[in-house]
Amino acid sequence: MSNDVMTPPHALVSGASIAGLSAAYWLRRTGWDVTVIERAPAFRDGGQNVDVRGVAREVLKRMGLFDAVKALNTTETGAVFVDGRGRVTAELPAGPEGATAELEILRGDFARAILDHLPTGVEIVYGDTITGTTEDDDSVTATTAAGRVLRADLLVVAEGVRSATRDRIFGELVGRRALGVNMVFGTIPRTAGDDDRWRWYSTVGGRQVHLRPDNHGTTRAILSYPRDEDLASLDRDQALARVRARYAGAGWEAARVLDGFDASEDVYVDHLTQIRMPTWHRGRVCLVGDAAWCVTPMGGGGASLALTSGYVLAACLSSTDTEAALTAYERWMRPLVESVQKLPPGVVRAAYPRTRLGLALRTLVVKALTSRLLATLTARFTRVAGTDRPLPPIA
Repeated sequence: MSNDVMTPPHALVSGASIAGLSAAYWLRRTGWDVTVIERAPAFRDGGQNVDVRGVAREVLKRMGLFDAVKALNTTETGAVFVDGRGRVTAELPAGPEGATAELEILRGDFARAILDHLPTGVEIVYGDTITGTTEDDDSVTATTAAGRVLRADLLVVAEGVRSATRDRIFGELVGRRALGVNMVFGTIPRTAGDDDRWRWYSTVGGRQVHLRPDNHGTTRAILSYPRDEDLASLDRDQALARVRARYAGAGWEAARVLDGFDASEDVYVDHLTQIRMPTWHRGRVCLVGDAAWCVTPMGGGGASLALTSGYVLAACLSSTDTEAALTAYERWMRPLVESVQKLPPGVVRAAYPRTRLGLALRTLVVKALTSRLLATLTARFTRVAGTDRPLPPIA
């Protein structure tokens, strides 16, 4: 009788936000040794609202985290459109699948909830990043900026939309679809005039200002406008200077938000770009979350897809060999992703009217869509990451 003990397979996960931590959680639960490498020097708190919708709610329940995430709700109760004086012009449908979901949580709070419930045995390395990879028939080896050499049976890339590891490995297979929209996200001080609703203001030039409550005593703000220039390619000071010039005379709370961003340590600039790829795996390397498909806030459901992808990947790997499992993972996830990525024609122009006439027409359309007659139909537009297919079982 042999006394040999089978060594568990080892997964290296690059990226410690929602997708990477979900993959780490489920791979460990299914018997893998897991190492997570994260370029930030420590866990990254902060970030804007994300929500858990569709099939991701079932994944959360299987993790035993549904109640924990619900307890971290941002306190947002609904969403309204406002005019330049802050007066409500229309109210979006509320409810579990409304604009404000039942499970509405800040990105950092969501990721920390997963981090705090990782199974024993997941190793996390902060302050390092992958600089190169090599593969042989049965393993992948990653070298890092800090000089580490990490051998694994699988590399899971969860680095987000601008993943450098993905770009090195997949090269020409990485397709990008820029939506022509810039967004600046940040945390600003709460004032007495802020309430528990997501307030959405639009003005000429396609300029939008969003204010949303959080559960930390501050307010989450977004400035968003259509423009082909890529603010994300600029440094913070340059980007904020461009935005300040762009929002001159915008009205409502724009000046307050700009001043708040100047003093905030939690500012993120994005030029909305979808990632579209014919495959999400190559050899022993697999992509999850935004690194694979980035649906952008225009599509919504990015956090739900990220959470779900970690479960589906681990479930598929639990029942078959690596190559077949990665194919099965893609086959299950792709319809879900494509249903979110497929934006209606003209959605950017409709969402960002640039003239006073366009704004007036949009206001009329929104009032009609949010009327009692059409509210049920309108609510369907916020139903993302839903599927009638059962989640793949864990063997």
